[in-house]
Amino acid sequence: MKKLIFKALAKINKAVLPSYTKKQLDLSKASKLQLAIIGWRVYVTKNALG
Repeated sequence: MKKLIFKALAKINKAVLPSYTKKQLDLSKASKLQLAIIGWRVYVTKNALG
């Protein structure tokens, strides 16, 4: 059940949140908000796969 929820969240993230890898964002120059979005996406992806 938990995995299903995270898979749904991952699809929502992909549709709504920006992809910083496509924009080639430098992590050392990223703002706090951008880092928070990256962290959230990593957390959701990790739980959706695991």
